[in-house]
Amino acid sequence: MAYVPRLKEKYETEILPALMERFGYENIWQAPRLVKCCVNMGVEGAKTDQDTLEKAVKELSMIIGQRPNITRAKKSIANFGIRQGMAIGCRATLRAARMFEFVDIVFSATLPRIRDFRGLSRNAYDGRGNYSIGLTDLLIFPQLNYDDVEKTRGMDITLVTTAKTDEEAAALLEMMGLPTKKADAS
Repeated sequence: MAYVPRLKEKYETEILPALMERFGYENIWQAPRLVKCCVNMGVEGAKTDQDTLEKAVKELSMIIGQRPNITRAKKSIANFGIRQGMAIGCRATLRAARMFEFVDIVFSATLPRIRDFRGLSRNAYDGRGNYSIGLTDLLIFPQLNYDDVEKTRGMDITLVTTAKTDEEAAALLEMMGLPTKKADAS
């Protein structure tokens, strides 16, 4: 039998039936599901030092479990000293088992490690059911060793769902374990 990630199993056994009951879906394919997870990292100093970019790629690959693609500038921007085609960052798209493993680690192990963390904003949905998270320090990931990281970097994570509305996406992600801010009681 093939390995099934913990979060995927939870989705199929607990979350999917709860979503169908809550929103009145008749078919399981109407219920929202997580399609992909896009991870993006801009690397400051990559335009002058190729070694910096390689270290960032190595760190990101340790976190997500696959080698990211190197992103290049589409246009030249004189104010930033960037020419067209220069390497400026890296990105990766996670799907299937790797996606569920990464999302599970982010929700259950990484986000709670942020100092003074009170939850993520409920306003980070884009109107089409996708949610974006910005992290400023990669040292919160348990995969990275503090001594191996020479410079703190940040990353952007976008969770893409099949939800038609933000309400459906919020229900899906919160059932999966997305820690959001509690509504004010005032």
